[in-house]
Amino acid sequence: MCEMKFISFLIEDLKENKQLWKELLAEFVGTFFLLFVGLFSCLGGSVERIAFAFGLAVASMAQAVGHISGCHINPAITLGFLVVGEISILKGLFFIIMQCLGAVAGAGVVYLSLIDTLMGANLGVTSPAANLNAGQAVLIETLITFVLVLVVKAVSDVERIDIKGSAPLAVGLSITAGHLCAVPLTGASMNPARSFGAAVVQNSWDSHWVYWIGPNIGGILAGLLYRFCFKQSNPESI
Repeated sequence: MCEMKFISFLIEDLKENKQLWKELLAEFVGTFFLLFVGLFSCLGGSVERIAFAFGLAVASMAQAVGHISGCHINPAITLGFLVVGEISILKGLFFIIMQCLGAVAGAGVVYLSLIDTLMGANLGVTSPAANLNAGQAVLIETLITFVLVLVVKAVSDVERIDIKGSAPLAVGLSITAGHLCAVPLTGASMNPARSFGAAVVQNSWDSHWVYWIGPNIGGILAGLLYRFCFKQSNPESI
């Protein structure tokens, strides 16, 4: 009897691990294609081209793998869920590792595709504008990422019954809006993994810490605000 219980427990554990591996792979693939599409748009692209490339890339990936992992593909979003207890610490850590690996892989493929034609060109490395100090850059990254994570939290609220449109499109448009206003200022990272991938491939770390501090603060603040102020309640549970 005890052996049967143990076997049953083991099977359930294997099923859970299989699902976790699917989620981790989805985070890797999603972040890979975000960097692949986004960094190509940065080469000689206008602000509008960059904004729509990143926004539509996220919307596409959310449609493709959102049902598997939630398509965070961004450590700031993962932290927004982690800080309010909607994802475990261990799973959140694994998500962030896979996001960073996917970002490096995506940036690496772009770099290898263009290695003979770059000639010193900036392959989408984010850095503050010359007229901004570090504090201003952190503030801008905090605010634009706050908007992104707030939208993600809102469209993923399982208690909402009013969402009629496309949740992936809403998230993608929030990224497009952030890029349209902030690309000339900070490069509009909104995603530590996105900046990390480009920095690793080009070995460019100037002010890189800005793109971990700002977006992660924005993600945490948005997660807390939505959880404690805006999260919908099930009327039947009141």
